Amino acid sequence: MLVSRIELKNWRNFRSVDVPLRQRMFIVGANASGKSNFLDVFRFLRDIVKPGGGLQYAVNARGGVSAIRCLAARRYPDIEIGIELVDDTEVDANWKYSIGIKQEPRGDRRPFLAYEKVHRAGKLILERPNAEDIQDPARLTQTHLEQINTNVVFRDIAKYLEAVTYLHIVPQLVRFSKDFSGTGPTGDPFGRNFLERIGRTPERIRKSRLKLIESALQLAVPQLSQLSFITDTLEGGIPHLEALYEHWRPQGAKQRESEFSDGTLRLIGFLWSLLESDSLLLLEEPELSLNAGIVRELAAIIHRLQRKRNRQVLATTHSNELLNDRGIAPEEVILLKPSKEGTEACAASSIREVLALLEAGQTVADAVLPITIPKKSQQLSLLE
Repeated sequence: MLVSRIELKNWRNFRSVDVPLRQRMFIVGANASGKSNFLDVFRFLRDIVKPGGGLQYAVNARGGVSAIRCLAARRYPDIEIGIELVDDTEVDANWKYSIGIKQEPRGDRRPFLAYEKVHRAGKLILERPNAEDIQDPARLTQTHLEQINTNVVFRDIAKYLEAVTYLHIVPQLVRFSKDFSGTGPTGDPFGRNFLERIGRTPERIRKSRLKLIESALQLAVPQLSQLSFITDTLEGGIPHLEALYEHWRPQGAKQRESEFSDGTLRLIGFLWSLLESDSLLLLEEPELSLNAGIVRELAAIIHRLQRKRNRQVLATTHSNELLNDRGIAPEEVILLKPSKEGTEACAASSIREVLALLEAGQTVADAVLPITIPKKSQQLSLLE
């Protein structure tokens, strides 16, 4: 199953969005254009359905309705999200889930539902508010999607959204996780507990994944010959990644994750996340800290690994090297263009100038990235 279309109204940067999605998508745009906020829609829906989550949690974790409503919304109060999900193997399992959110006009000012709708194979199977909601408006503070006793006929949507994965490795968190206090963000999006996550994986599966990652690192990291996962009994079973590097010493030299480079840790996280499941994967700038030669291969790596699992991947990027891959189609790129009335989002394939450049032999990077450059950016060098 994958998300084939997303529709937004008044979500953060976006006053109105309606774009198709494919199995692999790259989201590009200037700084602060809303790339992270675009991905956050899927994390928001995941937060609604996950254990301990719900509509109230998902909204309040982001600062409330006023914090996620687009500044260009003007007098229109509702935040609207709609997703279409398709399953190539079962046509009648195609879904559309849509939700409208507003704030109580008085009292606790809690977020509540303006509406909630579910379609299956084009047929409306849920529409709220219903008669029971009208009799008891407090019911509108919860979605049917998050409730087991009400989502039975469309639980496939809830299961799909609950499995959404977001991983943006921050190397310092992986290296020195013990030095950071508190629980951290839910879902561990920045990899603080990444090693524990590897350790919880069944041993056979863990070894298989690390073997594939090892083969990639042997190509990408000079002198690295082996990668292994260990638990240090002297430290009370703390998990570690350990690499063996070819060295002037006959037995080589070993290093643990605290000595890995940022690029090595981010590449391990990138590859692990692609191998981890078949759920929707959200990636933020996977090119960070990586050599340009490696970045040129990322799009092809995503394509090969996701095809094995039939997995959908959405990635934000600024990288010319990544988008220079001629295997990237314009339908796989969403361009974000900021304006005074909010950020516009469109598929690169809908822009005539982009198509003309592609037909002339240029890559997606050549055709799309110049559009994302702020008009006054060249004046930065004149600052005194």
